Amino acid sequence: MELTQYQIVLVNLDPTIGSEIKKTRACVIISPDEMNKYLQTVTIAPMTSQSKPYPTRIEVKHNSKKGWIVLDQILTIDKQRILKVLDKLTSKEILKLKLTIKETFVA
Repeated sequence: MELTQYQIVLVNLDPTIGSEIKKTRACVIISPDEMNKYLQTVTIAPMTSQSKPYPTRIEVKHNSKKGWIVLDQILTIDKQRILKVLDKLTSKEILKLKLTIKETFVA
């Protein structure tokens, strides 16, 4: 399975500990394609269907469903956790994601 940046993939996140985001859910690949091609891991941001408007969460709509990309729960996972590719972010969503990552992590 070829994995690329900004794809939405279905990921099994269990087991988890404490306040980590749980269960099998959609996630966005945020690691660059150069890493995705050669490493056995990818960096993802989980998605949720219920959220408050936190500054680290980006509202998106896919398959007629509203959801949020959860940038306060970014993690690196083994590719074996990915069950299937679901979709890809739109260019507007990608721009919002990049801006929010920059605002959050780059001082």
